[in-house]
Amino acid sequence: MSKSRRLLELMMAVNRKRRFKVRELAEEFGVSARTMLRDLQTLSELGVPLYSETGPHGGYQVLRERVLAPIAFTEGEAAAVFFAIHALRHYAELPFEAESASAERKFYLNMPGDIRERIDGMKDRVDFLTPKRRAGAPWLGRLLDAAIRGQALRIEYGGKNGAVESRRIRPALLYADDGFWYCIAFCHEREGYRVFRCDRVRHAEPDGTEPQPLDPAEVREARRAAEESGERIRLWATLTAEGVRRWESKHWLAPMVAVKGDGGGTVDAEVPRGDLAYYAELFIALGSEAEAEVPEELRAEIRRRLAERMERYRG
Repeated sequence: MSKSRRLLELMMAVNRKRRFKVRELAEEFGVSARTMLRDLQTLSELGVPLYSETGPHGGYQVLRERVLAPIAFTEGEAAAVFFAIHALRHYAELPFEAESASAERKFYLNMPGDIRERIDGMKDRVDFLTPKRRAGAPWLGRLLDAAIRGQALRIEYGGKNGAVESRRIRPALLYADDGFWYCIAFCHEREGYRVFRCDRVRHAEPDGTEPQPLDPAEVREARRAAEESGERIRLWATLTAEGVRRWESKHWLAPMVAVKGDGGGTVDAEVPRGDLAYYAELFIALGSEAEAEVPEELRAEIRRRLAERMERYRG
């Protein structure tokens, strides 16, 4: 086996083992302990984070941040990965913000000059529009880590009215939409799954209980339960073709629409009663492109809000 191939396989082996002894690796690769020590030194110089421990129970271990084996990318694949990272730049906070920036730099700086020129040209002609939000989400990383580990958190959460509440939650899923990050979590105070705006989390820390990781089926159930939480009420509305286009621009609203042959559509869905204020503002924004038929309390809320605006601009 050539040295270059041995080093590549050695890199994959130490990443897989995480903890090992030199003699064990030497026997596995059929080389002397001295040769294996030289190979490990080479890996360390290449950036593999190895740590040695002395003593009868000592050996080597790979630190938490492992280095992956080299991967060969085509020109198109490299550009696709670069732009996937580039698309996230509009978000004020990211779970792996520093790592994303580092990966983007590595991809860019290690590409041939002609490919960098191609990417520079595309950067001026391709964009992924996401509203830039002023509100940061400094606890985003902790929420994601808790969701992965199944860890419960005690958080301080700011509601819409400005009041800050203490909640004990178990995060299940994070997602980004319209420039904001959201966390679906089981709320022990509400005894059910709820959706939390991550930028409204003022503080988060583990509550000291044993982690209970969720399997994928439970995560899907958490999303469904969060969407169906609270009392629900029937919403019926008609939309013009332009109304359908604007309604479907919000991904969570799109499944509600039944589109007709002329491009217009109808909405017939059960929505949380607590969201009526949101839908009132939505129909006001849609103007003549949509009309809410039922419930009457939604129509009354729309009239009340329009009257307030008329009073504000009267005279």
